[in-house]
Formats: sequence, C-alpha cells, structure tokens
Amino acid sequence: MSGTRLTGETRTRTRTRTRAAKLYLAGCTIEPVARQIGRSYGTARTLLLEAGVKLRKPGGHQSTSFRAAN
Repeated sequence: MSGTRLTGETRTRTRTRTRAAKLYLAGCTIEPVARQIGRSYGTARTLLLEAGVKLRKPGGHQSTSFRAAN
C-alpha cells in the first residue's frame, strides 16, 4: 500500500479508479484488484462503487450445467 490518501479532486481525477474498474470488469475479484492498485480491500471496493461498477455477488461462478440426480 502506498499510504497516500486519495481525497477530493485527486480521487476524482485519479487513474486508480479507472484501473480498478478495468481489472474488476476483466474478471478479477476485489482482493487482487486491491493488491494490483496498491490499496486496501475497502478502498478498492469504494473506488469500484464510485466508478459505477456493479459488484458481483460473493461466492464465485455458479455453474448451471450441474444437475442433481433424482
């Protein structure tokens, strides 16, 4: 973590938010996004929400091809 706060106009104009959104939309979960942008999980999540990204539900991909045996 860089330890530098992203506040006000700096946060609005930063490329970090855009980078976080691109990583998340490419399939990364929030944890790897946070590591790659050098911020905490909470900050990464907040940046994603500020970017207008719709967050996926927790739990990963649920396959629809599996059918329970009757």
